[in-house]
Amino acid sequence: MINSKRENLLDTAERLFYSAGFHATGIDRVITQAGVARMTLYNHFPSKEALVEAVLARRYERYLQDLRAAVDNAAPGEAVTALAQRHCRWLETTPGRGCIVLKAIAEYEQDHPAIAEQGRRLKRELLAVIGDALERDRSRGDPKLAERLLMVLEGANALVPVLGAAAATEHLQGIIPAVLATAQGAES
Repeated sequence: MINSKRENLLDTAERLFYSAGFHATGIDRVITQAGVARMTLYNHFPSKEALVEAVLARRYERYLQDLRAAVDNAAPGEAVTALAQRHCRWLETTPGRGCIVLKAIAEYEQDHPAIAEQGRRLKRELLAVIGDALERDRSRGDPKLAERLLMVLEGANALVPVLGAAAATEHLQGIIPAVLATAQGAES
């Protein structure tokens, strides 16, 4: 039962933080919508910042596990494509508000740099997954190419609120092969 209350708090906080923002969402709103007592929240998370950190870690782990599964199950030479397709599916099934991790970095950079650093660390983990996909595709894990692909994925995240998920994923699916082709041309 204790774990289910913790999960309920995390689910509620994630939904609220993503839709309204971190600073705009107070603890009172989280506990009211989760249907728990204030003490229940503080038994699991000693501060709002600890709750934010737990939400980010849990959400991003789900995302990275999903991407890793796509890479691991991809046909030879198709790991990056599989990763991009899974990222597109993530964008299409998540409300179009951009990346919660980038939002956290922006909101907490000044007043709670540890959360902003957690966000940067999570993005470096994504960069590592992209590097793994490149290595699997025999692209020798080119760090610059991994960074370019990260920029494309993050650009799609950022533009979902502007273009919509369908357009952002359509552009992403068109750009990834071009980035890979350019890199292969440079290797020749």
